[in-house]
Amino acid sequence: MRGFLQPSLRHNPSDTQSQFAALSRHRRAHLAKAAHTTLVKASQWSRGIAVEAQVAEALDAQVKAHAAKAAKKAGA
Repeated sequence: MRGFLQPSLRHNPSDTQSQFAALSRHRRAHLAKAAHTTLVKASQWSRGIAVEAQVAEALDAQVKAHAAKAAKKAGA
């Protein structure tokens, strides 16, 4: 048994985190490097595990920039 009346902990990743997890390992490594962090920390962030706020903000910005660039490229 897990414990008395304690719900299991469940990580709920955001849309941005899910987008990051769907990218290839190569692309994730490049985005992590651009965000000045490691691929391990970036992967933890994408699974919804708590990381430093500074790292989370930088990764979020990088993923949004990548998505905007991909949308622009697909539209052109």
